[in-house]
Amino acid sequence: MTNRETLTKPAILAIASTLALASCSTAPAQQARNPRATDELAKALAGRVPGKPERCIYNDSSVETQVVDDWTILFRDGRTLYVQNPPGGCSGLGNRSRTLVTRPFGSQMCEGDINHLVDLGHGMGGPTCVFGPFIPYRKPG
Repeated sequence: MTNRETLTKPAILAIASTLALASCSTAPAQQARNPRATDELAKALAGRVPGKPERCIYNDSSVETQVVDDWTILFRDGRTLYVQNPPGGCSGLGNRSRTLVTRPFGSQMCEGDINHLVDLGHGMGGPTCVFGPFIPYRKPG
């Protein structure tokens, strides 16, 4: 084996490994938001400004949940509206064929919590989705 072959084989293997890993992304690309969901989100956020992302929010009976689409869930707690965009989405949640079952530990929902989707027609468990950070939106002043 010559020096040229020795240097070339590791370089080729490194490039091939990098390309293989890059093509194995498990997170689906976010789908384009449909016009209904776009309008719904715009109305909910009208007049509000985003704050710093929060890792956890309280989950009690006063928190209202609103599903916008597979990629966006709103949690309303008093005057604050939290936007949740689960990385990878929650397939089937937006078309209302599934419902989200959250199982918070204690009284909070947190980034990283695994949530289950249940098929409303059959009552069978479906896919899971993981919460990302919660973005608070509040009206100024």
